Amino acid sequence: MARSVFYSFHYQNDISRVMIVRNRWVTYGGQIVSGVIDHAEFEKIQRTGDRAIKNWIDIQLLKTSATVVLIGSETLKRPYVQYEICQSINKGNAIIGVYINNLRDLSGNTSVACNKHTCVGKFSNGKPIYFDEIAIIYDYVHNNGYDNLGSWVETAVQTHS
Repeated sequence: MARSVFYSFHYQNDISRVMIVRNRWVTYGGQIVSGVIDHAEFEKIQRTGDRAIKNWIDIQLLKTSATVVLIGSETLKRPYVQYEICQSINKGNAIIGVYINNLRDLSGNTSVACNKHTCVGKFSNGKPIYFDEIAIIYDYVHNNGYDNLGSWVETAVQTHS
């Protein structure tokens, strides 16, 4: 079944790794992708301010049932990624994390993974939200994300329902 999925990531550090995963979506299919934007479009939205970025995120999340956080070295520390995760929780999306730090960037380098036990926000009762407590986490390279990403999303949505 095709799922509408929002992809959250740190654009500046990880876009070349994200494009590797994105190309998997194009060739493998099975997902309707939301949240992947080219650099020029992102800069255009960014120039209009914080509220405009959050509005764009909110619109992208509307028809999604899952949020996939593509985790590099700083992803979970990024304010907009944290906003996307919190909005996904509020919306009721299934959330999975996928380490992409072992994918090589355009220079052929991998990176260090950020700590999965990172506070990404607070629940309405004030309790901290730690990413590894709200998401199932995989590694794109070590867990064969090319073949398994679609089933990870489907499993997360089915389990979350």
